[in-house]
Amino acid sequence: MTELVRFIIDPAAQDPHADNDRLRAAGPLVPVTAEGVDAWAATRYATLMTVLTHPDLTREIQYWDPLERSTLPPGTAIDRIVTDISMLNADGEDHRRLRAPLAAGFTPRRVQGLRPKIEALTATLIDELAALPPDEPVDLRASFAYPLPRDVISEMIGIPAAHQDRLHELTDAVAHVSRSLEDTPRVREELHALLHDIIEERRRSPGEDIITDLITLREQDGGKLSEDELFATIDLLFIAGHVTTVNLITNAIGALLHTPGQLGLVSSGRCPFTAAVEETLRWDSPIAYFPFRYAKRDVEIDGVHLRAGEAVLACFASSGRDPEQFGEDADRFDVTDPPASHLAFGHGPHFCLGAPLARLEGEIALRALFTAFPRIRAAAPREELRQIDTLLGNSTRTMPAVLGPRAR
Repeated sequence: MTELVRFIIDPAAQDPHADNDRLRAAGPLVPVTAEGVDAWAATRYATLMTVLTHPDLTREIQYWDPLERSTLPPGTAIDRIVTDISMLNADGEDHRRLRAPLAAGFTPRRVQGLRPKIEALTATLIDELAALPPDEPVDLRASFAYPLPRDVISEMIGIPAAHQDRLHELTDAVAHVSRSLEDTPRVREELHALLHDIIEERRRSPGEDIITDLITLREQDGGKLSEDELFATIDLLFIAGHVTTVNLITNAIGALLHTPGQLGLVSSGRCPFTAAVEETLRWDSPIAYFPFRYAKRDVEIDGVHLRAGEAVLACFASSGRDPEQFGEDADRFDVTDPPASHLAFGHGPHFCLGAPLARLEGEIALRALFTAFPRIRAAAPREELRQIDTLLGNSTRTMPAVLGPRAR
């Protein structure tokens, strides 16, 4: 039997899109090793769509081959994702049970109701930026793209003010914006312990927030949500509810600053800021790779035979630049031609619950920033910006810019 030639996916790669080009060229489903785990990578748009919707592929970990699962190194990004017991890794009735309590809070209508609050938070950040020297570089990831979604989700889910400073210090590390903390297992442990304390505080002092709603559901009908599922759901909401949006806003700012002519199109009103958000989601997806779907039985996809128990890695950033879906110019950022569809938020039952919120935050943030600072420019070439070294996220650690004077 011919030994498979496996591509090694490096979480610290400084040119992930070049790696994705090579993966797509190798085939629609490519054998890879990621963080020490062997899997198949769904590299192309059509293949990824099939993987996300195939009835014989599931997110339920019990279908993963036990021998393959035994090779999973502890503490990795893959380990954290695939062992999560929230709705993330449930299917069918279990998934509906875990997702239903949250769905009402994230409808487009409910999210649009948050617009005034998001605009107010954004205005405060713009004021803080305007107080800085206009001719000195500022890191817009740390000073703008990060605090906005962090503060929005903190308020939505109900983080008490007394805990926000320390919680934000810890999530700074998880979001790769901290100058003093690294994203380590110890930081993750403290973050989880603090979230446990916050849940207990909300249990004693309920508020009008998602944590209180979930606790109420748990206490009224414990069969709908176990204590472990309660914590896992809140943990997922808080981390996923802002870290990926940090990447979206960072990537959109970078695309507009580093792609000639594009900023002028949106700043002049010839193209809407929503087009910049959608084109960024396609062209520079906030998520690079996401584990796993497992084959419940032997199945063939795009000519590749998957054995029961094998794992498939979703390549979201790769799918967005697939020329078979988006044409020969798929690697070009163009706000005049935003995609009719992309897979940055997934597809099917696991479509991202926070998609309307991320889109709204992105639109508000970009409009406010580029309206306030019409002479803004990049402070470093794109090739000098270091990528965040994580398998999951796709963004840069910094986004330096010179703001120039604030518009009058």
